[in-house]
Amino acid sequence: MTTLRIAPAIAAAFPDTLIAVVTATGLRGHEPWPATTAALTDLEQRLADGSWSPADESDPRIEAWHTAYRSFGTNPRRIRPSVDALGRRMAKKGTLPRINPAVDSYNAVSVRHGLPAGAFDLDNVTGDVDLRHANGSEEFTPLGEPGTTETPRADEIIYADADVVLTRHWNHRDAHQTRVTEDSTRVAFALETLRATEDGGLLKNAAEELIALLAPHAERTGVHYLSPQQPEATV
Repeated sequence: MTTLRIAPAIAAAFPDTLIAVVTATGLRGHEPWPATTAALTDLEQRLADGSWSPADESDPRIEAWHTAYRSFGTNPRRIRPSVDALGRRMAKKGTLPRINPAVDSYNAVSVRHGLPAGAFDLDNVTGDVDLRHANGSEEFTPLGEPGTTETPRADEIIYADADVVLTRHWNHRDAHQTRVTEDSTRVAFALETLRATEDGGLLKNAAEELIALLAPHAERTGVHYLSPQQPEATV
């Protein structure tokens, strides 16, 4: 079992935070996921015909993350929230990347709803996971760069387990150690908003959409919600 927590300082600084933690166990990442393929294709077709476009930094959902990044000393136009970077890439290229079915699923849900999303392979997490400020001594290995070690600066917001940093700049980039692959069978997906008052319903719809993509390829799925009022959940 893994407990995910929002640290008191984060809850105080961002009181309208809401995080949906979607869990899936017994994932089968090597089989075809036709609904995920269809979701990606639908978004790309809608972008091409002009009926939809990804949220950009003028959108309140993205603007809130830019404001948050600046509050802990990160320039969001140089180091962008994941959903902002993904949307910009899609708008430029016209397509979303194909990584593996589980990652493709949360990417599709993320960009469709304008909400940051990420995931941890729970079999590679050590102890519990905390959303907290860095102390300046932790280590982070960026996704896709197993030979690289970074040290987040003090007060940067991170997800971290008992040993290492799992994400930098809150939701800019995931760690290599806990990346989700076709072989991952026990995964926690995080969907986030800083505007629960306005976007709580949107977040819950996004979580349900992600579950619908995961469920045909998992033994069990579920969802827990973290907020300043309910800052921890065990999955």
